[in-house]
Amino acid sequence: MSRQANTKDTCKMICFNKAKVNGIKKAMPLHEKLNNLTEVFDAISDNTRIKIILALKDGELCVCDISHVLGSSLSAVSHQLRILRGLRFVKYRNDGRMVFYSLADKHIIKLIEEGIRHVGKG
Repeated sequence: MSRQANTKDTCKMICFNKAKVNGIKKAMPLHEKLNNLTEVFDAISDNTRIKIILALKDGELCVCDISHVLGSSLSAVSHQLRILRGLRFVKYRNDGRMVFYSLADKHIIKLIEEGIRHVGKG
């Protein structure tokens, strides 16, 4: 059984504006750069990771502090921190038996805050 395509939202004639298409293709970021961007958006597609990043906005926190801020277990927070560390969004330092995390890349805060503003407009 074949389905009819909805033609109300597509062109009735197949053609394209060669100059416009070529200009857009030339301006398109490289595949590798888009893959990196996808990783960024994947990382911030998780509520816990967003909360961790926002918690670290004003400075470093130990893992226990982050756990209490989020109301999550130490193991759950540690797992998310490992993901963020692997993406180089956070860094850590040891101080005796304590481990403190801070943001390694402040740009991620701007991206999240812009996203919050965007959804707030809806």
